[in-house]
This record gives sequence, C-alpha cells and structure tokens, in this order.
Amino acid sequence: MILAILANACGRQDAADFFDVTWYSPSEAEGFEIVGTAGCESRVIRVKTAWQGDGNGQDGIRTSTSSGKELFIARNGESPPEGFGGRILDGNAERIAVTSSSHIAFLDLIGEVRRVKAVSGIRYISNAYIRGHRDSIADIGYEAGADFEALAAAKPDIVLLYGISSSNAMEDRLRILGIPYLYIGEYLETSPLGKAEWVVVIAELLGCREKGEEAYRKIVSGYEELKSSVPENAGKPEVMLNSPYGDTWFMASPESAMVSLIRDAGGEYVLGNRHSRGGRDSGSGISASGQWKSSSIDFEEAFLLTSEADVWLNVGQYRSIGQLTAAYPQLAGVKCVKDGKVYSCDRRSTEGGGSDFWESGTVRPDLVLEDLIRILHPELRIPGGSGQDTDCTDDESLHYYRRLDSY
Repeated sequence: MILAILANACGRQDAADFFDVTWYSPSEAEGFEIVGTAGCESRVIRVKTAWQGDGNGQDGIRTSTSSGKELFIARNGESPPEGFGGRILDGNAERIAVTSSSHIAFLDLIGEVRRVKAVSGIRYISNAYIRGHRDSIADIGYEAGADFEALAAAKPDIVLLYGISSSNAMEDRLRILGIPYLYIGEYLETSPLGKAEWVVVIAELLGCREKGEEAYRKIVSGYEELKSSVPENAGKPEVMLNSPYGDTWFMASPESAMVSLIRDAGGEYVLGNRHSRGGRDSGSGISASGQWKSSSIDFEEAFLLTSEADVWLNVGQYRSIGQLTAAYPQLAGVKCVKDGKVYSCDRRSTEGGGSDFWESGTVRPDLVLEDLIRILHPELRIPGGSGQDTDCTDDESLHYYRRLDSY
C-alpha cells in the first residue's frame, strides 16, 4: 500500500517540479545528466545535445524539441509527471536496437552486449559477439530507409538513435510503433573521456548504473596514468590529420576530442596555432550550441600543413604510401612521408569497411592514447595493458593504428 501511494505521488506532480534530485552529473561529458525525484525509483535521462547545432541558441532558446532527448525510465510501478514530453521506458531495457556501432561498444564495455537484438549495418560492426550472432540479430538499415518490419519483429524495449545535423528520420515511425527511443550524443563531446562517460547513460538504461560508473573510473585511471607517462620536457611532434576528399581536406577542430588526444600524447596539432576561439579560418567556427565545427581547407593549404608535420595520422582508405603518393604525387616529398611516419587507424577493420577505431575506440580513449604515445614518442617506455612497462618502438603493439607500408 505504501509503495502504491508513493508511486501515485510520483506521478501526480507537475513536470516542472518533479525532478528535484540529480542522480548523476558527468565529470567530463557535457551532453547529458540523470535526474529523478526524492523517494522514487524512476530516473530521467536528459540529453542536452543530440546532433550538431542542437541545444540552446545564443539567446538561450532551445533549437530542437525532439521527444527523444528525455527518457523516463519507469520503475517500481511509478509513472511520469503530468506534462512530461519525453519518451517512456517501462522498466529496464532487456532488448535493445542500436543505430551506431559505438552503442555496441558501450554495451560490451559493461558486459551486456547480449541485449542487442537489432543493429544498423551489421557488416560494418567489429564486435565479435554481434558478428557471431548474425542469424539472430536483425539488420534494420538506416534512418528513412530502415526496415521497420524487421525492427518490430526484434521487439526492442528501446532504440538508441543518433543525429548528424538534425533529428533522426526514424522518429516518426518509432512513435507510431510505440517503441521508446533515446539519442546518444557521445560523438559530439570535445573530451575523449567525455565520450567514454556516456557508458553511464547506457548502464542506467539497463538498471546497472554503478557498473557503468565503475567501468568509466577504470578508463579514467588508465588514461591519466598514460598521460602522466609523457614527460613535460619531451619534444612535441607536429601532427597532420586526415586525407584529401577530392580537392577538399577536412580538418578536425582544435577543440575536438581527437586533438585533445594528440595533446595528451605529447604532440602538437599543425592547425592548432591557426585558430582561436575568437575567430575563424577556412570555414571553422563555433556552432549554435557552442561547439567547434571541423574545417574545410583546400589542397594548397593542406599541402603546406602536411609539409610542417612530423607525423601524419588517419589517412583514410590508403593501404600504402605508394597508393597515397600515386593519388597525390605532390605529397611524396614532404618530410613525414619520406620518413615513413604515416599512419592509418584501420588496423582492426571488417571486410565490409568498418573500423573498430570508430567503434570501441570511442569508448576506450585510454587505448587510443596508448597508441598515440607509441607513435609520437617511440623513445618512451609506458605502462602497458599487462601492467608492465613496454617499449614504444614496436608497431605491432599498436591497438588501432597501422603504419603504412612503403608500397
């Protein structure tokens, strides 16, 4: 009787007054929080930024009203308050559909990947469990072209969505089908550890937030230990990123998680000194949500930047320096190419073209940082995964990265 009275009390309050307790406030992530009300078992996950340009505008006016940015997890027979505009999940999620491979990595990190019942683009997924259960896990495709019959047949308790520049096209059909959904916006975080912290959101959906918090603490501990292994007086190699797409070269923002990883590994981003928060360069700038956007630069400027670099990372589809210079002969004479300091993040790839760097690498910034320290500072001995100091000169010890062959 007491529980019934409490449940009814939880449901009667107005939405504006309901959520008076913050159950989890992120230490690094900026895109979510977990709240609730005193005396109630239910929780609400609030996603602050779900896609690029989402969030609050310069005048504090919300730029989106998607109902997929708030999720009420109803527990103990409780109901949401009057006027709640988000989605409702009845109890903990046992069956999950995901639309990004990073969602799988979060679930795997806490030992719960078996709950995945539907995915988007299974041939691009690296996770061994998913690849070993192709016959029982539905491949639902993407956005407007999604196979909603296959999705409905998978009977998910919730669908995890992502958006690029606007809300996901699956929203309307999911509402019609009555399937709850929530945006996972980890890719928008500018901190590598902030991306990983979204594991707490995933764990809350499953009813095991403490598990997520513990997994995150271990990642933070490993990351900080690796970061501190690079002496302050170590040289700082200049790093170039990415490769041409036609005549255009897309460069990461100096405020991005990738550039933070480079700095923490004891490197300098070649574009870093050409930008400041007060200005713009070659198309860079701050979005309406306050996030830095990537740069689009022409080949001439990219050539000059590459010429300054000691190391070149994330060169895309090229398997060898021979392939790269055949496509762009002008780059054959730059220092990092002549020295063979060119790396791709495709060491762990699928036959369909997927890369585990963009899957588990999202949730394991400690492993990415270890790779970058080995690449940028081969003279160091750093803490290895086994707890033993290891020599950085062995390329085979890299987890995600691969040095391009000569030919």
